[in-house]
Amino acid sequence: MHTPSSAPGSSSDPVASGRCPFHHGGAPGGDPFGEARRGAGVLRNVFQGEDVPMILRHAEVRAAAAAWDRFSSDAPFRVPIPSEEDVRNARQLPIETDPPDHTDYRRITEPFFQRPKTPAMIAAVERLIVESLDAALAAGEVEVVRAFALPLQSRALALLLNVPAAEAEEWIGWGTHVFRDGADGEAKGAVLDRYIRRRLAEAEQGPGGDDFFSSITRATFRGRPLTREEQVGFTNLVFAGGRDTIIQTVAILFSLLAEQPRLLAQLRAGADIALAAEEILRVATPLTHIGRVCPRPTEVGGQTVPEGGRVSLCWASANQDETVFRDPQTVRLDRRPNPHLAFGSGPHTCQGAPHARLLVRSLLRRIADTVESIAFLEAAPHLERQPSYERAAGWERLRVALRPRSPLLQDQA
Repeated sequence: MHTPSSAPGSSSDPVASGRCPFHHGGAPGGDPFGEARRGAGVLRNVFQGEDVPMILRHAEVRAAAAAWDRFSSDAPFRVPIPSEEDVRNARQLPIETDPPDHTDYRRITEPFFQRPKTPAMIAAVERLIVESLDAALAAGEVEVVRAFALPLQSRALALLLNVPAAEAEEWIGWGTHVFRDGADGEAKGAVLDRYIRRRLAEAEQGPGGDDFFSSITRATFRGRPLTREEQVGFTNLVFAGGRDTIIQTVAILFSLLAEQPRLLAQLRAGADIALAAEEILRVATPLTHIGRVCPRPTEVGGQTVPEGGRVSLCWASANQDETVFRDPQTVRLDRRPNPHLAFGSGPHTCQGAPHARLLVRSLLRRIADTVESIAFLEAAPHLERQPSYERAAGWERLRVALRPRSPLLQDQA
């Protein structure tokens, strides 16, 4: 949802107030689900005219995510909330299927999503991070959402899909969300669909290669070639699934370090980058929740969900559950254990998790080595407004000033 920016000088303007309007008690968006989570454990809400109970407690969210026979993903267009019948025409694969189909579909693209664990991919992403952050440091300031995170996400995706870097320049033009971004949001799905079908046709007619498009046109499912709609479904998810979530995670990372200088100091002092990245991911949780459809009438929190009705698995609430995370509103870069659900849980755990982790870890490491301070210049939060809650789930705009560390300190680091 596009929201107007704060007026300069107003109480919500971070330049005037000295505090970021997005954070409450150190965590993005506060915890709008806390009271309901500690009470009934379920929050009733209405999405697109449908009564959808939101499951809030960590243990119950995990249990529902694992119980695909009771809470099914075999529901084209209805897994995302809001549902996406109006913005795409292909079932996203493998996410909108259940085991055993999901298991076999997932194997098709798994080799690409394991690439972030290879030395070559790690080195390529680290070079991209160096180039992006060093350019921002040289300029002294940067608008993080569209000028930094969006190009970073697109260029990193080109590396993941093993396509020429020039491809990313077209993707950058799509904005932060390929379905809903700006006044012409309703047309975004058609733009993506045309692009996907063109690239798949080119891959089929070409000499073949090791890029994603060529690989998906050669892929088989249980011994038969994929249909064109299946190919489109896989590719649609690749472009839609990790776009705004990665962009907002990067933006939230910058805002946390700007609001809480102690975090940047801890990074420079040698904080464990892997632990720090997991805490950033827990705190950010840019995807508030995801939908599941009940194949038969099911009771959730004392409410009967009818056959074909939906429930919401609320990752954002689960990641603030005080019975699992001590002092969850505080960002603790050394938090351990950290069983967050930012990537979901169960058989549908996000396939892109290794890629997101590589980006966050590489960015934190480079910031620790080269950045002395980050300060707010301008900010406008992205707000989710629903009948029963309001949550800041990222940024519409975030401009920060960056001060580099001295070359001597960088050498010593």
